[in-house]
Amino acid sequence: MLDVGVESQVSKSARPGDPLQSSRNGFRRAHVAVIERAEKLSAHIEVIPARPEQEPILANLLELYAHDFSEFLDLEPGADGRFGYTCLPLYWSEPGRHPFLFWVDGKLAGLTLVKRGSEVSGDETVWDVAEFFVLRGYRRCGIGTQVAHEVWRRFPGMWEVRVMESNIAARDFWAHSISTLTGEAIRPVRVEKDGKWWTVFSFESKQV
Repeated sequence: MLDVGVESQVSKSARPGDPLQSSRNGFRRAHVAVIERAEKLSAHIEVIPARPEQEPILANLLELYAHDFSEFLDLEPGADGRFGYTCLPLYWSEPGRHPFLFWVDGKLAGLTLVKRGSEVSGDETVWDVAEFFVLRGYRRCGIGTQVAHEVWRRFPGMWEVRVMESNIAARDFWAHSISTLTGEAIRPVRVEKDGKWWTVFSFESKQV
């Protein structure tokens, strides 16, 4: 949403190349960004268990997720141009696995896959965020944190979140999301697995 009065004042009082126009344009972009962030924070968010017939939707989103993640891991698409996700069917056939899609104001915004069992310690009692993906248009506005909190509260108990050490943006996101859930900063640990270093957050989600 843009204040028409601001736009008309800029066009009337500033000339191309005028520093005044540049500063006003910068203010206008910041103004729009603040409003858009506020609108998304107040958006209606639904986190819904994915049904078996929605598997193709998750598969499509996981392709985007894998493309993003290939910046940090050595992932290559197959001859068909797809990365693939071989474990996806298990989320409807094995106990302890839970696939979710989430929607913002009725529009598809991302997915998360939750499973029982640590990928680090081997503890079968903890909950693990296997995958978490937010479409780019819904990032950096608090939606991912709200989704994470809702999922964690659905499964009270001990949780682990693993982040590649090189993925600084994801590490900062999880640190913030977890601390706002628990009310305290959680100190992660460094874990080496398969030749790569991971940052691991361990915390408890309590029954609401």
